Amino acid sequence: MALKLLIAGMASSALMVPYRRVDDHPPVIAASGDNLALKAAPINPDWIIRGTPLARIGEHSQSTDEASLTAVWDCTAGEFRWFFGWDETVVIQEGEVHVTAEDGSQRLLSAGDIAYFRQGTWSTWRVDNYVRKVAFLRKQFPEPLATLYRIRNALRRGKYSAL
Repeated sequence: MALKLLIAGMASSALMVPYRRVDDHPPVIAASGDNLALKAAPINPDWIIRGTPLARIGEHSQSTDEASLTAVWDCTAGEFRWFFGWDETVVIQEGEVHVTAEDGSQRLLSAGDIAYFRQGTWSTWRVDNYVRKVAFLRKQFPEPLATLYRIRNALRRGKYSAL
């Protein structure tokens, strides 16, 4: 019982979110992806394998805790390596891209396809003509905090009722 109270106390302290004013942030953000202003988002020249790919990005929205972001990204023809600094789920809107993962597996992503890229991984992207995607990005929690969330969720589900 004492251990359960200790863990619950630690979890509740870690899970407390400082009060943030959300009055400045609308509850719903909606826009046509076609009308987002895209600005240059140059690919690191050291990552470019072939061609002169030109990338642009337009931010749609960001969560108030800055842990997630939604954006539209497009790119012209070229081949490059890409490092995923955040977890990223993409929905291809137009065009296609040939993706080679670190393990050598290859995928062709075309309009309508959805793909997930794990934070901390590399892949090679080959764009033959043009690709446009909607990207949903999420920062992972630091491992100690993620562990506390997993413990909290397990306790809520009653898996560790002996604690």
